Amino acid sequence: MKTGQTIKRYFMLALTALLVLAGAFAYAEPMPIPSLNIGVGTATKPNDVAVTVQIFLLLTIMSLAPGLLIMTTSFTRISVVLSFLRTAMGTQSAPSNQVILSLSMFLTFFIMTPVWQQINKEAYQPWKAQQITQEQAMERAVKPVRKFMLSQTREKDLALFVSLSKLPRPKNAEEIPTLTIIPAFMISELRTAFQIGFLIYIPFIVVDMVVASVLMSMGMMMLPPVMISLPFKILLFTLVDGWGLVIGSLVNSFG
Repeated sequence: MKTGQTIKRYFMLALTALLVLAGAFAYAEPMPIPSLNIGVGTATKPNDVAVTVQIFLLLTIMSLAPGLLIMTTSFTRISVVLSFLRTAMGTQSAPSNQVILSLSMFLTFFIMTPVWQQINKEAYQPWKAQQITQEQAMERAVKPVRKFMLSQTREKDLALFVSLSKLPRPKNAEEIPTLTIIPAFMISELRTAFQIGFLIYIPFIVVDMVVASVLMSMGMMMLPPVMISLPFKILLFTLVDGWGLVIGSLVNSFG
């Protein structure tokens, strides 16, 4: 039980540190790159072993830093919707995975800007000016992210994970642990992304059905309908300014 609490503590420490750093690197002036010296020696005291284990746990959790940022931002919904769009169009590898992930990343920065500005203003800058302690900075850094996640999370998903965690029924959102909000937020994001993906599929399916019906009526059953419908889908998507509609709808969905 004590080990689980330690891992949880370092998980939250890593998450809040990442949030503070995100605000710092995004909105503060350029910072000098610190030097790091690592030495290997023989532990002579039990406390040395305990510190070594703590450092090992912290480094292990920090290695999951990209996953922590993905789990607490809009990246999941955006990347899933863009993947659905590419599959619905039938263009296979166009746009490539690298383009989709890059676009998702920069859209995430765009959407999360107000959250990171608040973190920088309320947590990083006071901590940098030595007006608050490190613990207070981390507490302040988590609050905007919790507010963002709660605004995008369904009550049903929150109730599911609260019941799975065997916690007492919370009186308000402040009593819900952050580690309970994160998985509820993720499955809510996946649900929303699949809903948007379903709506994206409909016009492309209609084009495929029309092309297949025309080819069948002409007796051209050996010709793959996808080969003929693909140019029409690309043309339709371009004429209606599909990228603007999809990206605009994605950004507005976080409003």
